[in-house]
Amino acid sequence: MISLSASLFLREMIISDFEEYLEGEAEDKIYKLLASIEGSYERYSGWNKDALISNTIWALLLGYEIKIYDSNRNELMNTAIAVNTMPPLMKRRIEAISGYQQENINSSRTNSNFIGYPLFLGGKDIGTLEINPMIIQQTQGKETIFMMRSNRFLILSVLILGGLSLILSFIFSRKLTKPIKNLTEAAKQISEGNIKSRVSVSGKDEISVLGNTFNIMAENLERHESLRRKLTANIAHELRTPLTVMQGEIEGMLDGLIKTDTERLQSLLEETSRLKRLIEAIEELTKAEASGLELKKEYVEIKTFLNNIKGRFEKIFSDKGVSLGLDCKDNLKVYADPEKLSQIIINLLTNALKATNKGGQVIIKADIEGDLGKITISDTGIGIKKDELPYIFERFYKASEGGIGIGLTIAKELIEAHGGKIIVNSEIGKGTSFEIYLPNS
Repeated sequence: MISLSASLFLREMIISDFEEYLEGEAEDKIYKLLASIEGSYERYSGWNKDALISNTIWALLLGYEIKIYDSNRNELMNTAIAVNTMPPLMKRRIEAISGYQQENINSSRTNSNFIGYPLFLGGKDIGTLEINPMIIQQTQGKETIFMMRSNRFLILSVLILGGLSLILSFIFSRKLTKPIKNLTEAAKQISEGNIKSRVSVSGKDEISVLGNTFNIMAENLERHESLRRKLTANIAHELRTPLTVMQGEIEGMLDGLIKTDTERLQSLLEETSRLKRLIEAIEELTKAEASGLELKKEYVEIKTFLNNIKGRFEKIFSDKGVSLGLDCKDNLKVYADPEKLSQIIINLLTNALKATNKGGQVIIKADIEGDLGKITISDTGIGIKKDELPYIFERFYKASEGGIGIGLTIAKELIEAHGGKIIVNSEIGKGTSFEIYLPNS
């Protein structure tokens, strides 16, 4: 449709320009004819019959039937008279060239539409030239031929452009629909449980961006599915250990193989407490992820707060041979829930202690950065692998064996619940640092 409209518009423009060209050419011929007649009058100092015949024949060859009048409206010459003065052979040639037939003379005189043009010489009226533009018939013939050629050109253009449009439409539609079909098929496979399904992506267009987004989504689904399975195994393992110990001791007591004394009951109590802590941790994570935490915020004086925590951990660190330092500015406050903030710091300190060998160091540093309070806990421990860093805050992800991998997840959720953020930097063999940013108002 677009190619047809463009072809029609182009055709109309060409025809319009052609008609303007013919009109301009006709005007030029008339002005030349007027100039020739006026020149003859000047050359002969009046009207000369031979000159009138010559100009009339020339006008006929230009495609005009004419009449020439003097200033008193007396007819001096016309096409019929001029043609009849010619010898028979010359007459036939002129009629053949001009298309002016003798039998058309009478009808030309009675039915023609003559247009008058004044003749001047030196500003003086010397007569009138009346013209019957026979050239219209010739022009109409030329226009007919030109129209036929234009129509053929139009049809050919439409066929060529239409064919090209169909071919290009087919190519582009396949290029567009094929990736969409692949996406649909991949999505169907994922819905059926094949989470390893991916789509091949090439280019940088919107479909390629959609394909990349789909692949990222599929990778996340696969990773979360792997974490879910790992979670099930981890929770089963963590629950099995205390339950197995408790079951063994209780069965031994029932069979009389183990004495029911304070020491055994204390062991059962410890396993029960371990089981309770595990359940509470899972419950805490569920609340944090569901934004169900009830924060009791207040202004916390950081130096005093961190000194208290440091005092509680100094012996544990000292027993392992790891030094614990504190570097904190005075009068630094953050607006937070003290209990939840303590939980965050203790979790990070516990992880730092586990990761740091004897002779190592853990430092707590507090400062102000913009309108946020910044607490950094850094260690000189074993570090975290670069490929594991993006996932350490994921639920149940464990960079090392032990635990169920939800401590950092809870810490991150608690920090974000305060309107803050946590950033981790680590290098294998050099240590890890966690930066906590919290609002100070």
